Amino acid sequence: MKQTLNYLFEHKTLSSEHARQILLDLGKGAFNEHELSAFMTVYLMRTITIEELMGFRDALLELCVPIDFEERKVMDIVGTGGDGKNTFNISTLSCFIVAGAGQPVAKHGSYGASSISGASNLMESLGYKFKNDQASLRMEIDETNMCFLHAPVFHPALKAVGPIRKNLKVRTFFNMLGPMVNPSNPSYQMVGVYNLEIARIYNYLLQGQDRQFSIVHSLDGYDEISLTSDVKLITAEGEKIFTPTQLGGMQIDGKEIWGGETVAEAASIFMHILKGEGTPAQHAVVTANAAMALYMTPAYNDYATAFEAAKESLESGKALGVLTSLMAIQS
Repeated sequence: MKQTLNYLFEHKTLSSEHARQILLDLGKGAFNEHELSAFMTVYLMRTITIEELMGFRDALLELCVPIDFEERKVMDIVGTGGDGKNTFNISTLSCFIVAGAGQPVAKHGSYGASSISGASNLMESLGYKFKNDQASLRMEIDETNMCFLHAPVFHPALKAVGPIRKNLKVRTFFNMLGPMVNPSNPSYQMVGVYNLEIARIYNYLLQGQDRQFSIVHSLDGYDEISLTSDVKLITAEGEKIFTPTQLGGMQIDGKEIWGGETVAEAASIFMHILKGEGTPAQHAVVTANAAMALYMTPAYNDYATAFEAAKESLESGKALGVLTSLMAIQS
């Protein structure tokens, strides 16, 4: 690692193969926490290159515990995190709305490193039990249209960096890797990013994968459709800009999507919204994100139809029913 650090400190970048080998060695426990902290700090000082991200991604996928849902065309909705906005768990809520609308979801997530409550913090607090057993996860998808893939149980290499990321409390390149290494290889993926440079990198990487994808970025810095500003949408077909009123029927203030100060508070906000008892702003945001995710599937020809399906899933209680059923089969 010393040689690699000196190389990086000279403002040089890694080849894809070099990056891959570092993550493979990391997974074998070859580095101590001080070396890992120094390595991650390099990428706080500059943007990761496409070659480096490809190498890191390939190593994690090589080391991961795979999950095969066979003919089930699952979806993932995930943000990179690290936008510093402390919103409620918009992506996870959107997953339940999408599942309630009939689209299977295999949500990939982890504990919050740069946020108060990551997807795993939330799901654990609700009573979900993390697992990487294929039969159990398939049963959850079949019975509820939803399962949760807790990253550390699928990616052993991440266990070494988890405490360091938590202590640093800032975004690292692992925030960027998370959306790229869902072990189920989803057929559909919506990724929220915190800046346009990262959007460009994801666009390049996702173009080379056999899946439908959407990349969303709110131009005021949110890694999701926040309805606080215009949103850039990037797909394989090109790029578009949407206004908040086009996507959610309203423009809101960032204070209206605040996520709480503790995991318990985040879970309370989550349940309040999922029960259909949230504010108009909260409902509009989660519906817009779920609608954009549904829109990339063949079932919807236009965004307006997808929005109505997402709205119906939330307001009818179907989204809540997914959570109720999912928790009922935890063993």
